[in-house]
Amino acid sequence: MGTTTRSRTRRNASAMKMVGALLAVFREAAGYTQRSLAERFFVSEQQIASIEQGRRPLKPDLAEQLDELLGTKGALSEALKYMPEVDLVPLWAEEFLDREREAIAISVYDTLAVPGQLQTEEYARAVFRSRVPVYDEDKIEQLVAARMARQEILHRKVPPTTSFVIWEAVLRDHLGGKEVYVEQVLKLREYADMPGLTLQILPLGRTSHAGLDGPFVLLETPEYQRLAYTETQRGSQLIADRDEVGILTQKYAMLRTQALNTEDTRDLLDRLLGES
Repeated sequence: MGTTTRSRTRRNASAMKMVGALLAVFREAAGYTQRSLAERFFVSEQQIASIEQGRRPLKPDLAEQLDELLGTKGALSEALKYMPEVDLVPLWAEEFLDREREAIAISVYDTLAVPGQLQTEEYARAVFRSRVPVYDEDKIEQLVAARMARQEILHRKVPPTTSFVIWEAVLRDHLGGKEVYVEQVLKLREYADMPGLTLQILPLGRTSHAGLDGPFVLLETPEYQRLAYTETQRGSQLIADRDEVGILTQKYAMLRTQALNTEDTRDLLDRLLGES
């Protein structure tokens, strides 16, 4: 399977620890525990602990809220302006990846490529090699390693409940060539039998389609907060507004009714393998 062991290191690790230490000092001075501070912002105690230990970046929106609550006159927000660039993962995707790692339920609808959580290493490599402008090979290997590490959530002792709806057009492309394609479809066929994971293909030729506005992800946090994530060519949006998340939740429910059921999905994957 190639390289999967490179660590997702950060050039800004020391800076993250410094910001985390500042937060801990300000929090204690204001008389908050990690738990009581977390409760004020409807986040987990573990999230606050991770930020203070420098293992998780403090996001600008949370920094602003903390500055206001703790009376720190913008100190945390100002510190973030001088943080070194984050390695591997764009800043706009950081919050989503943080939430995905701790989610108890994940639902994914994709029309452009096999979802990253289900990609083989070679397919992921083909995806990154398709980028314009092109990445150099070292960058591609770093990104592939990070994507493979991201899939760990599916193989935990207690994994999140996961559902995937993939438009059939994704499986009609042969990114990376025939061998990569066959390996990827075989992998999807394995996932289709995995307990706790639901895989459905939305077939071509449908007369109605609830997902014409593009791919999206739904997450449920350990605190039972529902979030949505959408991504565009040059950025992304993590959505917490209940009405907006509710609309996408309705879309996802409709997509599942329009997609093949799990048994028919397995049959389609078998036919694709037979054709290849």
